Amino acid sequence: MRPARSGKTKGVVSWVHVQAPVRVLDAGGWTDTWFASHGLVCHLAVEPGAEVSARFLPKGPRTKPHVSLKVPDFGDSYTFFLDERPGLHPLLEAALVRWAPPGASLEVSVSSAVPAGSSLGTSASVAVALIAALRALGGEPVVSAELARAAHDIETKDLGRQSGVQDQVAAAFGGASLVSVRPYPAFDVEAVRVEPATLGALGERVVTAYLGAFHDSSAVHETVIAHLEGDSATAERLLEPMRQAAQRAAKALAAGDLGAYGEAMVANTDAQAGLHPSLVNPLAREVIAAAAGAGALGWKVNGAGGPGGTVTLLGPEEPRELAKMVEQVEGVAGVEILRLRPAPAGARVVESQ
Repeated sequence: MRPARSGKTKGVVSWVHVQAPVRVLDAGGWTDTWFASHGLVCHLAVEPGAEVSARFLPKGPRTKPHVSLKVPDFGDSYTFFLDERPGLHPLLEAALVRWAPPGASLEVSVSSAVPAGSSLGTSASVAVALIAALRALGGEPVVSAELARAAHDIETKDLGRQSGVQDQVAAAFGGASLVSVRPYPAFDVEAVRVEPATLGALGERVVTAYLGAFHDSSAVHETVIAHLEGDSATAERLLEPMRQAAQRAAKALAAGDLGAYGEAMVANTDAQAGLHPSLVNPLAREVIAAAAGAGALGWKVNGAGGPGGTVTLLGPEEPRELAKMVEQVEGVAGVEILRLRPAPAGARVVESQ
């Protein structure tokens, strides 16, 4: 297992600013779920992702511990007692209840550079960043594996939502990873060592298209579970090609073979469509067709797939051809290009006071 990055806060910390990446190109996604029982996922962390700022508020003589929470992406700013959650942002409120330093009142701001529901593990990134900030305020170390497990527990145990484990791993560890899941939700993380030249090429040639519609990954999970429930043999037959795609993707990245990496992306997307036809929606197919016609080497419907979300493309090497591919994709109605770059680090305190 890759050693978890950690950092001990020094002295008394009154304010912290934390960043955490999101992820793309999650070959093997779906195999990291409870109904798959065991899995293998290769993903690439990218940034900018989630950002959290948190600070202690002065204590009043009669004031119960409370939180002033700002979520500018949704235009929300509200104050609540930790024992009286309003439910406006359940994930954030649950993380605060679990991880806020005991007896403290806080001011917290949470934002994300990518749209909510973009199939990039945004909710996991936000949860990981928030927990890291709260742990740092409490003088606790920021440890990657612990952050991933804690964020996954909030999603699945506190909120009762369907969630694989790879999103939280990507946000906590960063970089390119091969994540083994056996049995769910236990995981082991192996860093994929990507040469600087390959990482630079990925930064130039990996293009992510947002499909402009909100996406609820838990609801998509429920659809697929209902489709496969009670038929473990069929589920295993449909999931195994995704595990194989993850292995192929990790080997290709380590070897710097982006042609093979693109082939693994395509194989995984085909397997994803075989799992349930709704997982590769019509707009995603239109984006893929436009990119393929302009020389793309690979394409991957990110995350659970389904309505909305994103498609990440591996463009051609020649800059003019790459620009032409981007132009063709931008010409698809309802599509927005997200400006993302590989993120070598996971959740981390970038500023503190």
